[in-house]
Amino acid sequence: MSDNSERVLIVGAGPVGLVAAACLGEAGIPVTVIETSDALPKDLRASTFHPPTLDMLDRFGISEKLIARGLICPNWQFRDRNEGVIAEFDLGRLEGETNHPYRLQCEQWKLTEHLREMFEDSGAVELVYGAEGLAVAQDEVGVTLTVRHPDGSQGEMRGRYLIACDGARSNVRKSLGIAFDGLTIPEIFLSMSTEFSFDAAIPDLAPIAYITDPTEWAVLLRTPSLWRVLLPTDPGLSDAEIKAPEVMEQRLQKLCPKDGTYDVVHATAYRVHQRVAASYVAGRIFLAGDSAHLNNPLGGMGMNGGIHDAVNLTEKLAEVWHGAPLETMGRYERQRRQVAIDTVQAQSLRNRQIMAENDPAARKAHHDELRAIAADPERHKAYVMRSSMLASLKEPRRRRLRGAQFTASAFPEIPPFQGASP
Repeated sequence: MSDNSERVLIVGAGPVGLVAAACLGEAGIPVTVIETSDALPKDLRASTFHPPTLDMLDRFGISEKLIARGLICPNWQFRDRNEGVIAEFDLGRLEGETNHPYRLQCEQWKLTEHLREMFEDSGAVELVYGAEGLAVAQDEVGVTLTVRHPDGSQGEMRGRYLIACDGARSNVRKSLGIAFDGLTIPEIFLSMSTEFSFDAAIPDLAPIAYITDPTEWAVLLRTPSLWRVLLPTDPGLSDAEIKAPEVMEQRLQKLCPKDGTYDVVHATAYRVHQRVAASYVAGRIFLAGDSAHLNNPLGGMGMNGGIHDAVNLTEKLAEVWHGAPLETMGRYERQRRQVAIDTVQAQSLRNRQIMAENDPAARKAHHDELRAIAADPERHKAYVMRSSMLASLKEPRRRRLRGAQFTASAFPEIPPFQGASP
């Protein structure tokens, strides 16, 4: 482990932390990444890469590697369990706005794997595994991170600046006393992965499909090797009840009846939060990704928004490293916190509202509006600009949210779970 305090410390070696490290390393800035796990996990979390995220990764030559290991999805759908396709959106309409007019389905661990390989080849970034960042303090020249090692012992690391990418339960954010206001979605989200080919069984199914239903919405998402199914679940059930094999089988058969049983390769049940940190900047310490904001996964904006944070943050931090005033980092907070509230939070809640609506008249109005948008070339492009997160990066901002507070009251009341999962 390096003893040099002339570096940036990054807590967390997920996609956000490693992209931030890559950007700083490219700028010639020494970086040490601290990760609790003893290796980079190969989990089945985020898998959607939006067009601007791939554009950002082009600079490292990583997008082409992800494309080779992923699945290009040029379109996606809103469907209804009974009516079938409601509206299909064509990302080809983004031609000229991005180098990648499509979504890429590729597990996030493949990105972290390629970034780690890049660091090993260049030596620009130091990776420290098995060290948990516990708390942070700062003075006029740097920051001190307290870390806990696998044997339980504690130590300290010094740096000029620190970026917290340590997730929803961020120890760094907690140690700074930064509020993380928002709300919790009423239902549990159950994600199941299976090798069953839903596209062979469901007519005209796109690789990404958001399925509306008054009692049980669903998401079908194809990855290179599996299909994922996301379903809302009664929060009154235990984890064991939610993931009981016979229960998952019954729910999958209800969604898409088939001969024989489903082979569920992986299943997880989790609560979903909509939260935004009260501040992204605290002196020499900066929050990014899940440590700064959380949203539901309907739209695939979590990991992508975190990577956008990392790129924005490091551009400004490089200026500060080379002599710009520390106050420069205030622009990072104003820009990215505003996007989290205006775009990511609002859109992901809107997606859930459309899918879970149980009033017949309101459902029909949602469906008619989606059909009208898809049929109008200008509105269609504007819609995919927003849903792909390009608009949040390219459109001039009309208003500033300096000091804005995000709370549950910032959005309409979220209705409780309506379904009747077995």
